[in-house]
Amino acid sequence: MELKERALLTGVNLNNDDDFEKSMDELENLAEACGFEVAGRVEQNLRSVNSAFYIGPGKVEETAALVEAMEIDAVIFDNELTPTQQRNLEKALGCRILDRTQLILEIFAQRARTREARLQVEAARLQYMLPRLAGKGVSMDRQGGGGIGTVVRGGGEKKIVLDRRRIEQNIAVLRKELEDLRKDREIQRKRRSESGLPRVALVGYTNAGKSTVMNALVELSQKPDSKKVFEKDMLFATLETSVRSIELPDSRSFLLSDTVGFVSKLPHELVKAFRSTLEEVKEADLLLHVVDASDPEAERQIRVTVDTLEQIGAGDIPVIYVFNKADLAGMAYPFEKDNAIYISAKERIGIRELAELICRYVFRTYIDCMMLIPYEYGNIVSYFRENALVKDIKYESDGTWLQLECSESDYRRYRQFVTEK
Repeated sequence: MELKERALLTGVNLNNDDDFEKSMDELENLAEACGFEVAGRVEQNLRSVNSAFYIGPGKVEETAALVEAMEIDAVIFDNELTPTQQRNLEKALGCRILDRTQLILEIFAQRARTREARLQVEAARLQYMLPRLAGKGVSMDRQGGGGIGTVVRGGGEKKIVLDRRRIEQNIAVLRKELEDLRKDREIQRKRRSESGLPRVALVGYTNAGKSTVMNALVELSQKPDSKKVFEKDMLFATLETSVRSIELPDSRSFLLSDTVGFVSKLPHELVKAFRSTLEEVKEADLLLHVVDASDPEAERQIRVTVDTLEQIGAGDIPVIYVFNKADLAGMAYPFEKDNAIYISAKERIGIRELAELICRYVFRTYIDCMMLIPYEYGNIVSYFRENALVKDIKYESDGTWLQLECSESDYRRYRQFVTEK
């Protein structure tokens, strides 16, 4: 059995922040998701963080004693540390120092499965490392050349400069590969857009149940070849974007996408690296904001998701709030929203109602009409069978008569076939 690294969590409560304990609880969940055994916490109330150590000098001594007594392998801080703070803490505590950003980067690195996700995580990790090269061991301050055991400061480049250049070159290579993958993704999105199908995207806090919601809707779909996505009760179980075509029993169809979940203090490097993946969200006609209704922190998680959507430019897209795990929340539902629904994706409760609500949003601009299509245009009839809601069909002497609901664009494209009877 593999022994887990023991971690000590450390946080500073600035000016009696009401969310401090919630943030520390989440840090513990993140640490456990990364494979650490959490041995304890060190907390301190301060008006401002210490520029040298983040925590105060006295708290550094207390933490050092705990590290030795509890055989701690890593101390994890709830906020991002400066390069100077991290170096000073490593020297003072004599163990591995991580901040929240590094912790999330490690989780993403463990979870990444596709090539694109791995490239995105690596680009974010290198971008995070770049300003932290100084002081990573004495050798980085030495220059090349000279005799045995000597440090020459006259010629040659410092090792830190070489390391920085190497990292910048690696970042450039990664970005080039990601740009090529982004272009491929854009081509795929363009094809999906040309299909005329409405696009719906699942968003929400990590582990709210987005993938379970997607699989429940895939089961409801009439497409037997639709593959389910990976789902597991864990933070950041899904990093890759998955798109499925959902065809409902009444022949209406829409495209449903699932992507990476959000978390408070999501590292800027990751948001930037995953921007191309999150384009699926920006291109959606409707967002399904999945919320864990049983989580006491649901309101805070909603705020985090809304803020992240604003950050990536998706704040103005229509939203349905999908309060998942309602079977665990009891009957006292705390949220009353017109654009909300309570479901249990795991128990498959409320899934049909959710599909109906989605249809009311994405098909609200569809036009109810009748068309008489000459027999030589049978391909158009086939198109409507796949991309519209055909309510009735009759075969007349001069063509195929359809009563249907179709998109405005399709209505305008085939307006010549519209009939009043």
